[in-house]
Amino acid sequence: MANSIPLAEAIADLRAELLDAVSEGQGKDLHFGLKPIELELSLAVTKEGGATGKVKFWVVELGADGKYQNEVMHKLKLVLEPRGIDGREFQVSNVGEKRPT
Repeated sequence: MANSIPLAEAIADLRAELLDAVSEGQGKDLHFGLKPIELELSLAVTKEGGATGKVKFWVVELGADGKYQNEVMHKLKLVLEPRGIDGREFQVSNVGEKRPT
């Protein structure tokens, strides 16, 4: 499907970007706590044929007219709460010892 990405891959890419921000923020004096992330996506839904057909969700890029070729479009809003392995809220960088100047 042109100009589309599987939903799981889009979420994995978001996770990777957030982890890159965490790594980049290590040792910085200013830190940010991650609050719920609201993500609104335009999706096309397809179904593979056969007795064990699977439904696939694709994040798509819409053209200027907001249409996608011969596909039924859906809006999906996800609210994600970033958590560390220990289940606590995730911080984008370390807490600094002094205020930034």
